[in-house]
Order: sequence, then structure tokens, then C-alpha cells
Amino acid sequence: MDDKQVVIVTGAGGGMGKAIIEQLLAQGHTVIGLDLSITALADIKDDSLHIYEVNVLDEARVKQIIQDVYTQYNRIDSLVNALGIAQSAIPIEDVSIEQWDQLMNVNVKSIFMTVKAVVPYMKKKKKGAIVTIGSISAVRPRPGLQAYIASKGAAESLTRGLAIELAPFQIRVNTIHPGPADTQMLSQFTAVDADVEQTKEEVFLQSVPLGRLVTPNDIANAVSYLLSDAASIVTGTTLHVDGGRGL
Repeated sequence: MDDKQVVIVTGAGGGMGKAIIEQLLAQGHTVIGLDLSITALADIKDDSLHIYEVNVLDEARVKQIIQDVYTQYNRIDSLVNALGIAQSAIPIEDVSIEQWDQLMNVNVKSIFMTVKAVVPYMKKKKKGAIVTIGSISAVRPRPGLQAYIASKGAAESLTRGLAIELAPFQIRVNTIHPGPADTQMLSQFTAVDADVEQTKEEVFLQSVPLGRLVTPNDIANAVSYLLSDAASIVTGTTLHVDGGRGL
């Protein structure tokens, strides 16, 4: 990234969120990390990282945090929505309404709420970048993940809709679709009674043409590009960081 930015990252305590934050800090940016659990960030010692332990679905609290950040720095340059939860592979008839609502709230509604909070400040500057972490499953589905897939498809569609709406304000909005990633979240996609390691090896790894799982740093590299001036003409796109899984 070319200029030093103030970047807000949701899902900061997750594997991808932490990798994104570490890379942004290494590049000299100021990072605001939001998550319900922030214990994974305890080992990061950097004065440019400011962590908020918050439920991102708490609209009033999120709005207040964003306002406080803008008051302190007089700018909000970028937003990375890395928050997300998984779904164990189960038949549609076994998915409860509560599970459906939770997936839609965390994976879609949280994006709506954070974007709604930051956009007024980006419009003042007439420049900004927003990145949503989606999933390759939105375009290459797996059986039993229907609710998760629906949430990630909605997240991508929301991002595309925002891209065209915010283009007149020079705010770029893009999606990253990770392939099977070597994070704790991967095990949560297996069926309840399945062997996690066997599924990881025989199902997820074998589905990637390049022969390895995606790492959090792979996603962090893609985020850095999309937030940078090198991507100044890129908006409304979906970048597949999946080792060919989407082919």
C-alpha cells in the first residue's frame, strides 16, 4: 500500500484477520481491530494497533467506535470485513432457523452495518477502499453447506451493489473468495461425525489444483493489493485466491 492508512478490520481475532492486521502493521498503517474475542491478538505489540472487543452486530457500539476513530485521526481510509462463521455440513432439513439467522447475521448483516458506519466518513474524503472476505463456495458449492453458501453469495452481491453505488465517491468495493484455507475454521465445515484430518486431506486439499491449502498470508497479500493505489481502477470485482478451486 502506498500511503499510510487508517484501516478498520472486523474478525480481527480470526486466523485471516490476524494475518491481515500483522501485514498492515508491517506496512506502517494504523489498524483498528474489531472482534468479539481478541485473545489471539494479545501477542501483537504495536502502538499502531487499537483493539475493540465488540459484537459487530451491536449497531450503536460500532457506530460510536467508528465515530471515535474518525475524531481521533480525521480519516478512515479502508475497511476489511474479515468476520465470518462456518457451518457444519448437514442436510437442509436439519438446518434450524436459528442457525440460518446466525449465519446471515454474522456473514452478511455485519458487513451492512460496518459499511453503513464508515461510508459517510469516506465520502467526506472522496476516497476509500472496502474489502469483503467471501468464499469460493459461493461459486463452487459443496453439499451440506447451503446456508453458509447463501450467506457468502449475499455478501458478494452486497459488495457488488455497493461498488456501483459508491463509485461516484471514488470508494472502491471488492470481494476476495478464499479457497480452502489452513485455519481452524476449516475443520468446522466437516460433517459432525466426520474425521477432521481425513476430510482435510482427502476432500479439501484434493480439491485445490495447485496442491496446497490457502494460507492466511495469501489472503493478507490480496487485501494489501486491493487497498493499495495499485488497484485504484479495481472495483466491483471478485478476486479468487483459491489455488484454482473455482475452476
